[in-house]
Amino acid sequence: MKKLTAMILSLMMLLALASPALADDMINIGIIQFAEHGSLDNCREGFIEGLAEEGFIEGQNVTFNLQNAQTDMAIASQIASVLVPKSDMICAIATPAAQAAFNYAQDEEVPVIYTAITDPVGAALANADGTNPGQITGTSDLLAVEAQLKMIRALMPDAKKIGILYVTSETNNTLPLNMYNELAPVYGFEIVAKGISAGADIPLALDSLLPQVDCLSNLTDNTVVSYLAMVLEMAGEAGKPVFGSEIEQVKLGCVAAEGLEYLELGRQTGRMAAKVLKGEAKASEIPFELITNSYLYVNKTAMAQFGIELPADLADRANDVTPQ
Repeated sequence: MKKLTAMILSLMMLLALASPALADDMINIGIIQFAEHGSLDNCREGFIEGLAEEGFIEGQNVTFNLQNAQTDMAIASQIASVLVPKSDMICAIATPAAQAAFNYAQDEEVPVIYTAITDPVGAALANADGTNPGQITGTSDLLAVEAQLKMIRALMPDAKKIGILYVTSETNNTLPLNMYNELAPVYGFEIVAKGISAGADIPLALDSLLPQVDCLSNLTDNTVVSYLAMVLEMAGEAGKPVFGSEIEQVKLGCVAAEGLEYLELGRQTGRMAAKVLKGEAKASEIPFELITNSYLYVNKTAMAQFGIELPADLADRANDVTPQ
């Protein structure tokens, strides 16, 4: 009996000593999010959900350290310099966050999994042939520009000029802006683009831009989207509708958008991260993925404000996200 008791006590002691070891085995994932707005928040939540689908569950075998740069590139770099050495993996949400993370992670051999990157090649996060420059991969949210232009033409048959506000230092703006300029004439539009340096420049830029255009169309510009309430207010006072680039902007007051489903974008990113964590592939071996499916989101209250009607041929596929 004494021997049995001793064996039980020994087993309990071994289990007690094993508990800290389990904590040591916890996977630490740093999340660097460049800005706080709906689409990037959805990417983050989707990433966590995608990992959970693959067995990496917060509090059980993985911990997340979330840091937000609040649209400040210098802060994004500072966060990366501190977070990378403490992490087994970095999830970088939006282009400036991914650039900052990879800058520090490539020497540490810490894998970076990015999401919401409009142009990985243009941002030097992927090579021209689609391969990866190091332990980095992820998902792209390149805008469905042609679908957006088709939709705007259907909703505003008499419109001629579309205004686009963008931050000149965000490299993710270059490719979609070029696409707008290339495709707009096909649908009878002219693009009037206005570059700014920071969110504080938005009021003055809109004072100049709004009188020149019939509507605004957003890129996935993190700074502009972070100031969406101001953009909507000023555009509304000028009688000019704003077209968003994803569902959350439409919920907040944009009239419509041909956009990606950012929760699913995040989930796919999480599933890619799980492959790396399981040892199935290195990040450098997984090509970045371009998500191309777009969905039509409409805000009928915002449409009514500007006298815009939804054509019958769009009504069947439109997702009404009007706040109730």
